[in-house]
Amino acid sequence: MMDPRDEFADALCAMLPRLRRFAFALSRHPADADDLAALAVERALRSRAQFVSGTRLDSWLFRIARNLWIDEARSRQRRAAWEAPPEAGEQQGFDGAADIERSAELAQVMRAMSALPDEQREVIALIMIEGLGYRETAELLGQPIGTVSSRLVRGRNALLAAFGRGTDQ
Repeated sequence: MMDPRDEFADALCAMLPRLRRFAFALSRHPADADDLAALAVERALRSRAQFVSGTRLDSWLFRIARNLWIDEARSRQRRAAWEAPPEAGEQQGFDGAADIERSAELAQVMRAMSALPDEQREVIALIMIEGLGYRETAELLGQPIGTVSSRLVRGRNALLAAFGRGTDQ
């Protein structure tokens, strides 16, 4: 019989690529995404007794990552008096090909995602990239489903506009 801890660790390992994608959607920087994902895994391992077997591990893990990111954002705001403004940080070293070694199209998508407000970027990452449902996303974010839906529509339209496509397609 397999040890339940091994099953948990195996499921957690299988979630790593999705967790990193979500962390990147939140942070918009590869190194920050790696740090956030590592912190989320560490917290999940420490809190594994709180995980309810039979529930969705991805939602639980995404919620941990999101809460860690919110904590980090608050911490950054407190340090803002001596740091560069956030706009300057978003532009540092983000040129697509050199930093994330992807195609020009992927770099354009990531720039368009970076330009979205945090609320829209979170919803797009959870629904369009990670495949969560509207209801699950609403519960994870603590928002009404209508708010999630409208953020998704506005974010999707902004992404389509960034690629020169109308929203009537």
